[in-house]
This record gives sequence, structure tokens and C-alpha cells, in this order.
Amino acid sequence: AAGPREEDDEGARCPQVGEPLPEEEEEEEEVLHLAKRRRVLCSEFAAITSSDVEVACSFLAGNDWHMQRALNAYFEPPLEKEEAAAAGGMPPACAGPGSCIDLTADATTSNASVNSTDSRQQEDDSSFSLISWNIDGLDLGNLKERARGICSYLALYSPDVVFLQEVIPPHLCLLQVGAGSYTIIPGNIDGYFTAIMLKKPRVKLLKHEIIPFPTTSMMRNLLVVYVSISGNEICLMTSHLESTKNHSKERMKQLQIVLNKMQTESESNTVIFGGDTNLRDSEVTKLGNLPNNITDVWEFLGKPQHCRYTWDTHSNTNLDAQYKCKMRLDRIYFRPAADGGHIIPRSMDLIGLEKLDCGRFPSDHWGLLCNFDVIL
Repeated sequence: AAGPREEDDEGARCPQVGEPLPEEEEEEEEVLHLAKRRRVLCSEFAAITSSDVEVACSFLAGNDWHMQRALNAYFEPPLEKEEAAAAGGMPPACAGPGSCIDLTADATTSNASVNSTDSRQQEDDSSFSLISWNIDGLDLGNLKERARGICSYLALYSPDVVFLQEVIPPHLCLLQVGAGSYTIIPGNIDGYFTAIMLKKPRVKLLKHEIIPFPTTSMMRNLLVVYVSISGNEICLMTSHLESTKNHSKERMKQLQIVLNKMQTESESNTVIFGGDTNLRDSEVTKLGNLPNNITDVWEFLGKPQHCRYTWDTHSNTNLDAQYKCKMRLDRIYFRPAADGGHIIPRSMDLIGLEKLDCGRFPSDHWGLLCNFDVIL
């Protein structure tokens, strides 16, 4: 009985809509609103970083309750730890809970190995490497540990080009802070989105554009980046096509936009598209298969079985799915320049196959590592 009376009492003393609140009540309402907003911010920060609410509140309060600044502070290692890491006393991966992985170093192999890899790449213009990976930013579980794992793989392989899907703002923050050797071009900055990373100084950014998918219901688009590698102009594209079986019609419309864009690019450019296509083979068949001048790299390489399935709930337990299925959702398409085979796909492998210390894989997708030969 107390509940209704309280509501009636409150209704009796509250002004009607449009009436000014008494000054004290106005202040009280503002304080309550601010407190509620801060509680929401703390919960969001804790979910994103896999930290507890006390840590979240501490970082937010220390950064004037500005979410992006607080995330920057959380992921960026303290100065003395950065100096220790630079001096060889502590690898970035072990720099504590507020650390950020520096993609120019490597947490899983020796610095000598990474440096020798880099020097070989600088000396050898006859090849380049590309990684495409849906990094599952929509799964907030163990987000920070999984982001560290992805960074470690990028440091290990030091690819020239990276296509990422399901990136969220904290990932972008982490990469911007730690990936000093890469130029990062995001396909958006809100919600979740794609991004392309280009290794400096080898891959020179010329320009980029974002092509919308007009009827998407999942914030999807096509990110297009024009670059020069070893004197070859290349058009790079990534996308995360509409998900789930029920959205097959929209996904096929999006694929058609991708293929049209690949075909209308200048014939002097090599065009490479990669991403989480969510495609079923039957959908490609319904479109009349790929155009004659566009190749599925996996098929071009002879359909190697070791890298066929990029989404495999038999082996990847991140989703804890009751159903078991294997699918080739992630694909790389290639359209050579018209004046000869200056760039040719050489190999493809899966990455991200090892569980992290947290007991989960970096993503529910395996990543694709693709190597290309450059004919000089």
C-alpha cells in the first residue's frame, strides 16, 4: 500500500509538464541524473575493459568522466613501464593491467626474430603479406585479453596490410596507441566497424573512400583504400557483409556492390577484397558465380583444406555453441591488373588457432594470412 501513496505524494508535489521546478528540486534532479550517468559510464567501461567497477570509476574520475580519455589512460602503459620495456627490461605484453601492446615489438618471439623479419621485408620487395580477421568486438568477454592476443599475432607476422572486421572504439584506441608503425583507416567510429591498417613506410596511402550499403540493417559498408606497394598501385577493400542465414538477400546485394566496385576500378590497378563475407557457396552460385576477371584466392591456390573453414564451432569454443558447424565465411578476392600478373597470390594460412591464457581464442573466427608475390 505504501508504493501507490508514495507515487501519489510525488505526483502531488511535482510540477506539471512545462512548469519550472523549484530551484532546490532542480539541483537535486541534476545531481541524481549525473550520478546515474556516471554509474552507466562505469558499467560500460568495466564491460569494455573486463575490469571491475572500482577500477572503472577510478579511471573515469581521473579523466573528468570522459570515456575515450579514460580508455586511453587504461590501455596506455605508465611512462616508467614504457621506458623499462624500451630498455629490454619488460616486454610490452607484461606491462601490467593498463598496458598496451606495441605492434612494433612482439610478445611471443624474440626481438631479434622480429627485427630480422622486418629487415628482410625492407630488403625484399618481391612479396607482401595481408591478414584479414573478424576480431569479434561484439563479444565483451575477456575483451582486453583477446585484443592483446590479436596484437601479438600482428606483431608476430608483421603483415603489410591488415583488414579487420567487428572493430569497436576500444580496439581502435588500443591500435592507435600501440600501432605506431601502421596507418589505420577505420570504416566508422561508432558502434562496430571495419578498419584497414597499412605498414609504414612500405605501404603508401594514396586516398580512401567509404561506400554505404543503402539497405543494411547492421551498420555495414565497404571500406576502400588506395595504396602503393613496391611501385604497384593497389585498391584494397574490406567489408563485413550482412550476417545470418535470414539476411541472405541483403548479403547478396552487398556482394554485388563489392564485385561491381572491383570491376569498375582502373585496369592498371590490382584490386584485393577481403573480409567476413558470411557467404554460403550457394549464394555466389545464385549471382552467377564470380566474374571471369575476379578470383577467389582460396580456390586459385587449389582449395587447400588446412585453411578452408574460418568459422568452426567444432574447434573454436568461444561461442560455447551447442550446434557444430564449419563454414568458409571469411574470403579474399583478387582482380589482377590488366597489363599482366604483377601481383600473384602465393599462400594462405589460418591464424589465431591457439587459446590465450584466459582460456579463450582471440576471436570466434580464425584469421586469414595471405602472402602475395610481386613480379618486379
